[in-house]
Amino acid sequence: METPPIVSAEQWEAARQGLLAREKELTRAHDALAAERRRMPWLRVEKDYEFEGPEGPVGLVDLFQGRRQLVVYRAFFEPGVHGWPDHACPGCSMVADHVGNLAHLNARDTTLVFVSRAPRPDIERVKERMGWQIPWYTLSGSFDADFGVDEWHGTNAFIRSGEKVFRTYFINNRGDEALGSTWSYLDMTALGRQENWEDSPPGYPQTPPYQWWNWHDEYRQAAPADAEWLNRVEGAIEAGRATARRRS
Repeated sequence: METPPIVSAEQWEAARQGLLAREKELTRAHDALAAERRRMPWLRVEKDYEFEGPEGPVGLVDLFQGRRQLVVYRAFFEPGVHGWPDHACPGCSMVADHVGNLAHLNARDTTLVFVSRAPRPDIERVKERMGWQIPWYTLSGSFDADFGVDEWHGTNAFIRSGEKVFRTYFINNRGDEALGSTWSYLDMTALGRQENWEDSPPGYPQTPPYQWWNWHDEYRQAAPADAEWLNRVEGAIEAGRATARRRS
């Protein structure tokens, strides 16, 4: 194995700063791409789809659980898939293992669910074995074929206005590898993180960053107001923006 050179602390820091500049460029490019997603046209979902949940049959609009946005991951767990009946496919299982606490997504009016063709008892059994808390439904009909996930995994984002549902974005293949955190799911939605630093169309819901964050078991209460901490955070954000302006 041929290793990189061994250098002094000063040389190491210079190399890190060079990569940091490129990482910041990548972060800004990621933010710009997410801003474009928020301007994607919406596709009206015209068909009725049925799923089986813990309480029986439900429609697509029910998967929102009363929230405004919905993210649906199609996981392969069914007869004929490697691992059946003890496991979902290894890749889909890794995706499930990476999903963070859903209270943070829910606080941004967004629901995440998984869907598979496995029967309900098998889904509940595997969820318990693997320690997964994700809402997981049995799909039927043509939902998977209609939304590009009948032969491969993928993640669809939807938004609703009352009972009307619209498809807003779709990620699959290696794009799914980056998903799992609150931020990654919000960045693929029509409304984004809903923070006021984002480049979003006029009128989109937005609040200051950090101020809505809370402990996952206390979202029923207002986020704690730590003025000193918030001032430090906001100062760091403004300093970063000033640096970016000088470089542009």
